[in-house]
Amino acid sequence: MARNFIRENGTFLRRMDPPRKATWSPENGITLRRQHSCCSSLKMFLVALSFAYFSKALSGSYMKSTITQLERRFDIPSYLIGIIDGSFEIGNLLVIAFVSYFGAKLHRPKIIATGCLLMSLGTFLIALPHFIIGRYKFETSVRSSVNSTHNITPCPASPPRMLSVGNHPSPVLNTGCENESRLSMWIYVLLGNILRGIGETPVQPLGISYIDDHALEDNAAFYIGFVQTISVIGPVFGYLLGSLCAKLYVDIGFVNMEGITITPGDARWVGAWWLGYLIAGLITLLSAVPLWFMPKSLPVLESQLSKCSPEQTNFIKDSHTVHHKCQADEATSFVVLAKDFLPTLRSLLGNPVYILYLCITIIQFNSLIGMVTYKPKYIEQHYGQSASKANFLMGMINIPAVALGMFSGGVLMKKFKLGIMGAAKFAMGTSLLGYFLSLFFFALGCENAKVAGITVSYDGVENISTEESSLFVSCNADCLCSETEWDPVCGENGLTYVSACLAGCRMSRGSGVDMMFEQCSCVAGGNLTAYVGQCRHRDSCQRVFPYFLALSVITSFIISLGGTPGYMLLIRCIKPELKSLALGFHTLTTRTLAGIPAPIYYGAIIDTTCLKWGHKKCGGKGACRIYNTTAYRIAYLGLTLGLRTVSFFLCALGLLILQWHVKRQKTRTLSNGSTVTELQALRKEEISNSDQSPQTSDYDPERETRL
Repeated sequence: MARNFIRENGTFLRRMDPPRKATWSPENGITLRRQHSCCSSLKMFLVALSFAYFSKALSGSYMKSTITQLERRFDIPSYLIGIIDGSFEIGNLLVIAFVSYFGAKLHRPKIIATGCLLMSLGTFLIALPHFIIGRYKFETSVRSSVNSTHNITPCPASPPRMLSVGNHPSPVLNTGCENESRLSMWIYVLLGNILRGIGETPVQPLGISYIDDHALEDNAAFYIGFVQTISVIGPVFGYLLGSLCAKLYVDIGFVNMEGITITPGDARWVGAWWLGYLIAGLITLLSAVPLWFMPKSLPVLESQLSKCSPEQTNFIKDSHTVHHKCQADEATSFVVLAKDFLPTLRSLLGNPVYILYLCITIIQFNSLIGMVTYKPKYIEQHYGQSASKANFLMGMINIPAVALGMFSGGVLMKKFKLGIMGAAKFAMGTSLLGYFLSLFFFALGCENAKVAGITVSYDGVENISTEESSLFVSCNADCLCSETEWDPVCGENGLTYVSACLAGCRMSRGSGVDMMFEQCSCVAGGNLTAYVGQCRHRDSCQRVFPYFLALSVITSFIISLGGTPGYMLLIRCIKPELKSLALGFHTLTTRTLAGIPAPIYYGAIIDTTCLKWGHKKCGGKGACRIYNTTAYRIAYLGLTLGLRTVSFFLCALGLLILQWHVKRQKTRTLSNGSTVTELQALRKEEISNSDQSPQTSDYDPERETRL
């Protein structure tokens, strides 16, 4: 019977047993298990983590797709939307340092699952205000027109009460100020987004480090690239969900849609934003289930174990070189971990390559987050597209290009076996190429919409200044209108008027979106008629829009090619034992210094280009109705490319420092190697001389190894 067994590291195995993989135990040393179970477990974790990445990316992108809907629903400006969007990063800031450090020592899959549960609860909380506040009442100057078909007078001869607005009297209906609870309902959205940020914290640092700990070094980049690709596919469905919900009216099923006088292309339209959050929350909840049943750690493969030297095998817990591939499961108290935190953080921040990488990504993330957050809104306002179409284009054209670029970057890095210098040069080269192509966006602009009294005069003269703009002229002098309301009509002369009253219209017929106004004294020529809604005739803008989409796809693909190599550069430029902390601290700083402020100051700068603000019923400024297109383009694109310009100076400096460190490391390696070679040659010469002499040889192989 003894011949059927072999002894391997103190464990008896049958000779006919299939190959097994090695894991580590502080008590028993090496144990061997079947190798295929580890591969299947790693693949299962890869699938589960990809689902978590997908769900968090879906809900995050859906939040981006609803910013204009939330602006209009809660009557808030863009900078306040930026605060709500940045609250997600505030949630990360609260817990990410502790999760990244302590979580790496605990049950990482279960911590990720708990995070997914919190994300789900936060997403449901965001949708809660819809079920608390009343029906949406959009801004309109047409009164009691739903059930009437004609003889409505948009231009009243005398108002119920007079209020001086500027230099012209303005009527205010004596209905009182409606103290609606919706004025503060955006607080629920803010708190829900903070909770989403707390839940999302462990997914990236713990998930990526878990894969890198248990995957072969050659496959780690491919696996991480795969997960990152799935995380970019999530926004595809997020924006498509946003497109679908934006087509549906916010109170769908509770109002008579035939009486609604606005369309999805109107600046006052609010889609069913709440519905998408319910769907995203349910998907996030499901993603927590498989992660909860994953093991704390996976056994180390024999192929990984073969890379460890005998000394590293015997004293594996004392080895830092192979700690991330041949690690031991050992129980460590929180007190010991807390004492080691500050020295470990000090060691991490002492790495100049890591610090420069951190500064570069902070600046580039400011540019990226600000650009992505307001890109759907830019498409809406600049090119006259509806929110539904803008979200659809983001999901079906732009985001897939990013996913393909990130996946291709991982494949190229694996195929050409790029080292740390190769990854750095590749990431910087693609970023530079995308930057130069992005300069062409400035040439793909559109003219301002022709709105009488705001962008053009009532005679159609363009380029009037803000001081010269006036909504009240002789043609509507007999109409006592409100200049605060935004209820645009399109005259047959191609001009948009702020309201039918300001267009001087005396009669109206029809209802809903088919309403037509007649006897409009300000509409020069023709039948003096106007229709509900803003004029959409900007032919030159429609011709430019396809070129904008094509350039956007190309630049997104090229820039995202460097995403995976850049991420691997972050992992490889630090010590293995600092990996989880480095990833967590990187996420912490980028979220704090980019994710939080970027949407806020982007929104504040965009607000400065507003030409016509909406007004709340109880007073105060609401959401912007129309922007200065040229100023919007310069502010949005100029800020984005300006930040990238600054980052490239740091990139050049970082590349030089990285190259110097790599050369110094090679010099040390060569120096150590030549020293060992010289010692071995001298030892062999001594042995040869001793063989020729009658003296006894004192050659010690172990001594040579130690030298």
